[in-house]
Amino acid sequence: MKKSILAIAITLGSLTAVQAQDKAIAQSSTNEAKATLSAQAPAQDNFKQIKATELPKPVLEAVAKEFEGATVSKAYKNEQGEYKLVLATAEKAEQTVYANSQGEWIKKQ
Repeated sequence: MKKSILAIAITLGSLTAVQAQDKAIAQSSTNEAKATLSAQAPAQDNFKQIKATELPKPVLEAVAKEFEGATVSKAYKNEQGEYKLVLATAEKAEQTVYANSQGEWIKKQ
């Protein structure tokens, strides 16, 4: 009887250890994925509103090319020279996009 109880305790202990290891691996993978996404996304903080007329020409051209019929309803700029644009699309919907000063898209939402 004592051997059976001991065998059950060892088995449960092993299963718990394996499960804890699986959780640690899953958490590590999740953290790596979040770090990768945040490295690709523009800095979300410190955007200051600017006038749409202050946007560089390449950014305005990129908007006209990619979002035909859309207008820039709000524009923001951060310290890294990235732009956050709130567009009013032809379908009367709002869309937020991010671009650098050369008019290259950083992230589309």
